[in-house]
Amino acid sequence: MIKACQKLLLLCALALFSVNALAAKPAFKICWSIYAGWMPWDYAQQTGIVKKWADKYGIDIQFVQVNDYIESVNQYTAGGFDGCTMTNMDALTIPATGGVDSTALIVGDYSNGNDGILIKGAGNVSALKNQPVNLVELSVSHYLLARALEKSGMSEKDVKVVNTADADLVAAFNTPEVNAIVTWNPLLAAASKQPGSHLAFSSAQIPGEILDLLIVNTNTLKKHPELGKALTGAWYETLQVMAGDNDKARAARRQMGEAAGTDLAGFDQQLAATHLFSDAKTTLDFVDSPQLKATMQLVAEFSFKHGLLGDAAPGADVVGVETPAGNWGNLDNIKLRFSDEFAKLAAAKQL
Repeated sequence: MIKACQKLLLLCALALFSVNALAAKPAFKICWSIYAGWMPWDYAQQTGIVKKWADKYGIDIQFVQVNDYIESVNQYTAGGFDGCTMTNMDALTIPATGGVDSTALIVGDYSNGNDGILIKGAGNVSALKNQPVNLVELSVSHYLLARALEKSGMSEKDVKVVNTADADLVAAFNTPEVNAIVTWNPLLAAASKQPGSHLAFSSAQIPGEILDLLIVNTNTLKKHPELGKALTGAWYETLQVMAGDNDKARAARRQMGEAAGTDLAGFDQQLAATHLFSDAKTTLDFVDSPQLKATMQLVAEFSFKHGLLGDAAPGADVVGVETPAGNWGNLDNIKLRFSDEFAKLAAAKQL
């Protein structure tokens, strides 16, 4: 009887140890929002690719959709998530400026026509002189407008920016009062159906400047490099699945498109305006180039001019940015890092 009780106690102890071991498995939450360049993450979560790679490294990863993009970035900045999908400009102006040290683990793509300026009637960017332009103020669209004006020998002083919520832009463009808007897909595609409108400028004319990233808290990544390995492995496996014109690839892109509120044709159209870094090698070619550092300087200068680096910011270089090709800004205040560490492992098939 005593031996039986001892055996039972041992079994209970082992069961309790197993439960505690499971509870102790590191768990991470990543937030994301709907955009062509980020739909592969949702597909990877839904099809078990994320779980496969998380299990390989003994961790748990959950992707959580947040319907409002800026809210997702704010929640990450506030510490509600370990990572978040966002653009390079927002990574600099929200978490980095807010003091959150962040690493761009995955540089997934750059906008190559997904963002643009639509004008009714004839004319190019010069036709905007002294005219109102509707856009989401202080967004990537605002940056695109500034760069378009600069390339046309103009500045923002030559136009009147009208702040308009993204949800209202297409409807506004359908009214006689609004003749020019700046926006992104799928809104851009919807607005372009307006008779008599044309694309006057697009992000394809500033390649490599509007980047779509997966940002991860730097301290979390240092403490748990297995998180970086799992996410990187899942990302490049998903890109392999969706590439090409075979049945499996089409089915994957169809699933992504439907999750984004469109179909296969609509999603492929959005991807056509997105320069997706299709594998780790192409990612490394971009991340390791001097262009990235130069781009972040342009973004920082725009952000400082518009007060996005904080009211007390003494200059555009208040926040340091680390890239493999060199750093820019305040080296004592580096808060945004572009890493090639995990992409190198993927390229060498060492994940």
